[in-house]
Amino acid sequence: MSATVVDARHLLCPLPVIRTQDAVEKLQPGDAVQVLCTDPGVVHDIPAWCRVHGHEVCDINEQEYEIAISIRVGASGS
Repeated sequence: MSATVVDARHLLCPLPVIRTQDAVEKLQPGDAVQVLCTDPGVVHDIPAWCRVHGHEVCDINEQEYEIAISIRVGASGS
């Protein structure tokens, strides 16, 4: 199991989702991904993307201007 950080700060939709998707494609089921963002739309966009692709959102942490979303890669892998 590995952990990956995706730095999508200062990127606007749809780039945080695209960067997350690109990172997840290289990982195995059960791996962890933390996505760092500043676009407030990601609190809806990334969980929706995860639902469609079978990944789990473990945590969404919003502090001031930064959002950290923790994801567990699902069996579909992408």
